[in-house]
Amino acid sequence: MIRLPRTIQLDRSDDVIFAPAARPGEWAVPGTFLFAGRNAESLSRKEQIAFRSGFLGADSFGWSTLVTVTFARAEDREEVIETLARQFVEKLGAPDVATARPAAAEEVALAEDLCRGHSEGTLIALHRTQDQSGIREQFRTLKPRDTTAFSADYLGGHDKAFHMVETDEDESFDLAALVEEKDAP
Repeated sequence: MIRLPRTIQLDRSDDVIFAPAARPGEWAVPGTFLFAGRNAESLSRKEQIAFRSGFLGADSFGWSTLVTVTFARAEDREEVIETLARQFVEKLGAPDVATARPAAAEEVALAEDLCRGHSEGTLIALHRTQDQSGIREQFRTLKPRDTTAFSADYLGGHDKAFHMVETDEDESFDLAALVEEKDAP
């Protein structure tokens, strides 16, 4: 079974710290190639943040702090390769999609390798540094636990701060408005 990373937002901070931010739920790759040959010190503030901790969303060419391991079909994998190849032409000046496709396939293979061996729903974070020998990447995984330090049998797993559910609908809410409704007479 193929596993690929998808962008995820636990809050709206990515919209503030990245320019642009990836949309939640799009396929992602590490995206380190965008920083090759560039000195991290010469990057803008938002580019530096993307350099340190960003995964690249294939559709938006925006950045995400976290990705989640997701099962993918072979057709999904091919679609990501084609999307990245088109982005390489449009955004990076590759001569054509056919020329860009092998580089895109290599980047998707790296993303697939990153997810290999991890269960679906595992969150992955990235930290990049640069030194004289080049760019180094470190990845951390955040796996859901059956129990936590505060869990008890009677809680039935409801002691977790977050429970992620993927939907096709755009679900948004205004927390301040909910508080106002609650406090209204």
